[in-house]
Amino acid sequence: MAAPSAALVNPSGRTALPTAGNLNVRHVVLGDTLFKTWYPSYYPEDLAGRDPDRLYVCQWCFKYCQDLVPFLAHRKLCHTRDEGPPGQLIYSKHDYSIYEVDGEEHQLFGQNLSLFAKLFLDNKSVFFDVASFDYYLLVHDAPNSSLPAQQPQIIGFFSKEKMSWDNNNLACILIFPPWQRKGLGKILMGISYELSKLEDRIGGPEKPLSDLGRIGYLKFWEARVANTILNMKSKSTMTVQEIADDCWMLAEDVMATLQEMDVMGAKRRNDGSVVISKARVREWLGEKKVDLTPPVDVDGFVEGYVVEDDE
Repeated sequence: MAAPSAALVNPSGRTALPTAGNLNVRHVVLGDTLFKTWYPSYYPEDLAGRDPDRLYVCQWCFKYCQDLVPFLAHRKLCHTRDEGPPGQLIYSKHDYSIYEVDGEEHQLFGQNLSLFAKLFLDNKSVFFDVASFDYYLLVHDAPNSSLPAQQPQIIGFFSKEKMSWDNNNLACILIFPPWQRKGLGKILMGISYELSKLEDRIGGPEKPLSDLGRIGYLKFWEARVANTILNMKSKSTMTVQEIADDCWMLAEDVMATLQEMDVMGAKRRNDGSVVISKARVREWLGEKKVDLTPPVDVDGFVEGYVVEDDE
């Protein structure tokens, strides 16, 4: 139950990718849940087997093996099961918590999590660099309330470079397949922007986004932008930059969102800036029936939590 060093980033050619273990595991068992994989990962052949139909993965520490008996033995002894997720609890609200994990302090966990996530991510690559990332785990605190002995379940995460020259607030994001289509990705996106606020940096996700990533982010951005516009009480019109500053979003992301919403006016101000009408935003909201409730409640952050400056 081990793994080689690995982390997830965009395939930018910054380092050579490992060639061993580029296998297509067809099914994965995460704890007690069996589901299909989508893409190959870089599990080593000597530990995961050659072209295995099924790989067993611990739902607490993400160590893995191809045989059931050692997997069950590991589950009984896994220290993460009793100690809880690694890292620091930074947020908790409505049965969901966020843990911040330093990839340098928890390298094996980061490596195993990255290998598992690659089974469901097409446009990310695995390479030896977990130490330069922080990982933010989304934990369901009550996965089955009818079974009081159930342990909290990690159901997704996002990673973030400790030093991003582009001010990216997110490098990789994934909700595990059994928990998708529940709107949980918005919690992770919301946390990434709240962290940007705490760092006093306007940023956004690492680009280019995948097709699914763009769809997910546009939905998140639309609600965020609409909420900001409608809460600017003293203004009937506003510029893209004003909205971006209030949302802590990049102006280019705000522009893409407004174009998707089709709420920009045809006229421009004398300085060339685009004007957005609140009335058109209200019309859009009535048509789409979007829930503007923020996915993250800032009161859910642990008291005294401070973002460390790694620069």
